[in-house]
Amino acid sequence: MTELICIDKEKVKEELIKKNLFDLQKNLLRQRRVRMFVMSILLAALLLTIVYGTIENPITYTLSNIGNFFEHRVFFIVWAMVTGVAIQSSILALFRLEEYLQKTKYWFVILSVIFLVFTALIPALKDDFPFWHLVHTLFAGLHALFLLLSFVPFVNVVGKENPRLKTTIKIWLVIIWGGGILTLLLLGHSAIFELWFFMSLLIFLLYLSLVLFEEKIVKMSVAFLKDETNLNLMIEKIFVDLEKKDRLSIKKGYQ
Repeated sequence: MTELICIDKEKVKEELIKKNLFDLQKNLLRQRRVRMFVMSILLAALLLTIVYGTIENPITYTLSNIGNFFEHRVFFIVWAMVTGVAIQSSILALFRLEEYLQKTKYWFVILSVIFLVFTALIPALKDDFPFWHLVHTLFAGLHALFLLLSFVPFVNVVGKENPRLKTTIKIWLVIIWGGGILTLLLLGHSAIFELWFFMSLLIFLLYLSLVLFEEKIVKMSVAFLKDETNLNLMIEKIFVDLEKKDRLSIKKGYQ
């Protein structure tokens, strides 16, 4: 059987204001939306990386080769922009979530994305444009460097503040950087190294976003659930957009 429960948003809002929980409820709803946005763009970037990186033989051609040797230049630029925005958005969202107040690290993240996009925009044709090929290679290295300088110190701080994640974070860093270097040594100059780096980084960001946002949401939700007799109803109240004026009807099952 089902029971129809009507939630009056105005009454819920008044109730939360009286309990000094309304601002917390809005923050919780915002955190949930940010998590959905971050994970969506990371998944999109991961899928795009797989498609673009394998559109030509990844053992023979690097990501830059695929974009410059074939008719995939626009695809290369789009991939760099989407992937760069996904990496930047997710890392900066995690910075804010964990209150990581290091302005230089924020700029390092932004610079790493700028260098990634410029790497795609600048032609990588050594025989035709030797100077620009050199600039292209330099910008690719700067992208990796600034990403390393911004992200690694952050995850080390997260590991110290969350001991249960410390070992997992170290394993992921070894997978990303150590695995990438290993594939480079074994296979030489190929897209496999770059694919490994970007795919493992995006997957790690997905994992970290899921865990840290979920942890934050759970901690913030505890304040709502204290002294509540109907937990299911209170959980629904937490994630209702109280800025909308309509009434929300929710079907609940009961014995």
